[in-house]
Amino acid sequence: MLIISIRYNKDSMPQFIIHEHHATHLHFDFRLEIEGVLKSWAVPKGPSMNPKDKRLAIMVDDHTLEYGSYEGIIPKGQYGAGAVVIWDAGDYEFLGGNVQDGRIEFILHGKKLKGGFILTKMSGRKKEWLLIKKRDDFAKDDFVIKNMLTPELRKKLRAKVPSCTAS
Repeated sequence: MLIISIRYNKDSMPQFIIHEHHATHLHFDFRLEIEGVLKSWAVPKGPSMNPKDKRLAIMVDDHTLEYGSYEGIIPKGQYGAGAVVIWDAGDYEFLGGNVQDGRIEFILHGKKLKGGFILTKMSGRKKEWLLIKKRDDFAKDDFVIKNMLTPELRKKLRAKVPSCTAS
Protein backbone atom coordinates (compact mmCIF):
# COMPACT_ATOMS: atom_id res chain seq x y z
CA MET A 1 0.00 0.00 0.00
CA LEU A 2 1.49 3.32 -1.10
CA ILE A 3 0.92 6.32 1.08
CA ILE A 4 2.40 9.53 -0.22
CA SER A 5 4.52 11.29 2.34
CA ILE A 6 6.76 13.77 0.66
CA ARG A 7 9.25 15.80 2.60
CA TYR A 8 10.91 18.68 0.82
CA ASN A 9 12.53 22.00 1.33
CA LYS A 10 13.08 24.89 -1.05
CA ASP A 11 16.34 23.40 -2.30
CA SER A 12 15.15 19.84 -2.93
CA MET A 13 11.53 19.76 -3.99
CA PRO A 14 10.24 16.71 -5.89
CA GLN A 15 10.20 16.90 -9.68
CA PHE A 16 7.48 16.56 -12.29
CA ILE A 17 7.96 15.75 -15.95
CA ILE A 18 5.56 15.73 -18.86
CA HIS A 19 6.62 13.73 -21.89
CA GLU A 20 4.98 14.33 -25.26
CA HIS A 21 4.83 10.76 -26.55
CA HIS A 22 4.20 10.06 -30.23
CA ALA A 23 3.40 6.35 -29.92
CA THR A 24 0.53 4.60 -31.71
CA HIS A 25 -1.53 7.62 -30.62
CA LEU A 26 -0.15 10.96 -29.44
CA HIS A 27 -0.51 11.35 -25.70
CA PHE A 28 1.25 13.09 -22.83
CA ASP A 29 2.82 11.19 -19.92
CA PHE A 30 2.37 13.09 -16.65
CA ARG A 31 4.95 12.04 -14.04
CA LEU A 32 5.33 13.01 -10.38
CA GLU A 33 8.38 12.09 -8.32
CA ILE A 34 7.00 10.21 -5.32
CA GLU A 35 8.99 7.99 -2.96
CA GLY A 36 11.92 7.46 -5.30
CA VAL A 37 10.00 6.72 -8.52
CA LEU A 38 8.01 8.60 -11.14
CA LYS A 39 4.33 7.86 -10.62
CA SER A 40 2.92 8.09 -14.13
CA TRP A 41 -0.37 8.78 -15.88
CA ALA A 42 -1.02 8.77 -19.65
CA VAL A 43 -3.07 11.85 -20.55
CA PRO A 44 -4.51 11.39 -24.07
CA LYS A 45 -5.42 15.07 -24.67
CA GLY A 46 -2.55 16.46 -22.64
CA PRO A 47 -2.66 18.66 -19.54
CA SER A 48 -4.54 21.94 -19.57
CA MET A 49 -4.26 25.27 -17.81
CA ASN A 50 -8.04 25.71 -18.18
CA PRO A 51 -9.89 24.74 -14.97
CA LYS A 52 -12.95 23.79 -17.04
CA ASP A 53 -10.98 20.99 -18.73
CA LYS A 54 -11.09 17.66 -16.92
CA ARG A 55 -8.41 15.57 -18.60
CA LEU A 56 -8.56 11.78 -18.49
CA ALA A 57 -5.34 10.47 -16.89
CA ILE A 58 -4.78 6.71 -17.00
CA MET A 59 -2.41 5.46 -14.31
CA VAL A 60 0.42 3.40 -15.80
CA ASP A 61 3.48 1.65 -14.37
CA ASP A 62 5.95 3.58 -12.24
CA HIS A 63 9.08 4.74 -14.05
CA THR A 64 12.62 5.26 -12.78
CA LEU A 65 13.76 8.77 -11.86
CA GLU A 66 16.35 8.54 -14.65
CA TYR A 67 13.55 8.21 -17.20
CA GLY A 68 12.54 11.80 -16.42
CA SER A 69 15.37 13.11 -18.60
CA TYR A 70 14.69 10.71 -21.51
CA GLU A 71 14.21 12.10 -24.99
CA GLY A 72 14.57 9.96 -28.07
CA ILE A 73 12.86 7.51 -30.34
CA ILE A 74 11.82 4.22 -28.78
CA PRO A 75 12.45 1.65 -31.55
CA LYS A 76 9.66 -0.32 -33.23
CA GLY A 77 8.96 -3.57 -31.41
CA GLN A 78 9.65 -1.98 -28.00
CA TYR A 79 6.96 -0.98 -25.50
CA GLY A 80 5.89 2.60 -26.24
CA ALA A 81 7.61 2.74 -29.65
CA GLY A 82 7.75 6.27 -31.04
CA ALA A 83 9.24 9.69 -30.42
CA VAL A 84 9.39 11.05 -26.86
CA VAL A 85 10.29 14.64 -25.93
CA ILE A 86 10.03 16.57 -22.70
CA TRP A 87 7.05 18.90 -23.02
CA ASP A 88 7.43 20.48 -19.57
CA ALA A 89 9.31 19.86 -16.35
CA GLY A 90 9.99 21.49 -13.01
CA ASP A 91 9.45 20.94 -9.34
CA TYR A 92 6.23 20.75 -7.39
CA GLU A 93 4.81 21.22 -3.93
CA PHE A 94 2.70 18.42 -2.48
CA LEU A 95 -0.43 19.82 -0.81
CA GLY A 96 -2.20 16.66 0.32
CA GLY A 97 -3.94 13.40 -0.45
CA ASN A 98 -2.67 9.98 -1.42
CA VAL A 99 -2.99 7.42 -4.18
CA GLN A 100 -5.10 5.02 -2.06
CA ASP A 101 -7.73 7.65 -1.40
CA GLY A 102 -7.69 8.60 -5.08
CA ARG A 103 -6.89 12.28 -4.68
CA ILE A 104 -3.60 14.17 -4.87
CA GLU A 105 -3.27 17.97 -4.73
CA PHE A 106 -0.12 19.85 -5.72
CA ILE A 107 1.34 23.06 -7.10
CA LEU A 108 3.46 22.82 -10.26
CA HIS A 109 6.41 25.12 -10.94
CA GLY A 110 7.07 24.43 -14.61
CA LYS A 111 7.72 26.51 -17.69
CA LYS A 112 4.25 25.81 -19.13
CA LEU A 113 2.28 24.41 -16.22
CA LYS A 114 2.09 26.53 -13.11
CA GLY A 115 -0.15 26.68 -10.09
CA GLY A 116 -2.53 24.29 -8.41
CA PHE A 117 -3.68 20.97 -9.83
CA ILE A 118 -5.62 17.95 -8.64
CA LEU A 119 -5.39 14.33 -9.71
CA THR A 120 -8.57 12.57 -8.65
CA LYS A 121 -9.56 8.97 -9.28
CA MET A 122 -12.83 8.40 -11.13
CA SER A 123 -15.40 6.65 -8.97
CA GLY A 124 -15.53 2.89 -9.49
CA ARG A 125 -12.57 2.89 -11.88
CA LYS A 126 -9.30 1.03 -11.39
CA LYS A 127 -6.81 3.21 -13.27
CA GLU A 128 -8.81 6.16 -14.59
CA TRP A 129 -8.17 9.52 -12.97
CA LEU A 130 -8.88 13.14 -13.91
CA LEU A 131 -6.20 15.83 -14.07
CA ILE A 132 -7.77 19.19 -13.27
CA LYS A 133 -6.26 22.68 -13.08
CA LYS A 134 -7.35 24.67 -10.02
CA ARG A 135 -8.71 28.18 -10.50
CA ASP A 136 -5.82 30.48 -9.53
CA ASP A 137 -3.73 33.36 -10.93
CA PHE A 138 -2.12 31.00 -13.48
CA ALA A 139 -5.38 29.60 -14.93
CA LYS A 140 -5.99 30.28 -18.64
CA ASP A 141 -9.51 29.80 -19.93
CA ASP A 142 -8.27 30.05 -23.52
CA PHE A 143 -5.45 27.50 -23.12
CA VAL A 144 -4.57 25.48 -26.23
CA ILE A 145 -1.90 22.80 -25.99
CA LYS A 146 0.98 23.09 -28.46
CA ASN A 147 3.16 20.16 -29.47
CA MET A 148 6.92 20.40 -28.96
CA LEU A 149 7.92 17.82 -31.57
CA THR A 150 8.72 19.66 -34.77
CA PRO A 151 10.22 18.02 -37.89
CA GLU A 152 13.55 19.70 -37.00
CA LEU A 153 13.53 18.31 -33.45
CA ARG A 154 12.54 14.83 -34.71
CA LYS A 155 15.66 14.81 -36.93
CA LYS A 156 17.84 15.43 -33.85
CA LEU A 157 16.35 12.56 -31.83
CA ARG A 158 18.20 9.27 -31.71
CA ALA A 159 16.78 5.78 -31.41
CA LYS A 160 17.44 4.38 -27.94
CA VAL A 161 15.66 2.01 -25.60
CA PRO A 162 14.94 3.76 -22.30
CA SER A 163 15.26 2.13 -18.91
CA CYS A 164 11.77 3.07 -17.86
CA THR A 165 9.89 0.73 -15.56
CA ALA A 166 10.74 0.88 -11.87
CA SER A 167 10.83 -2.46 -10.07
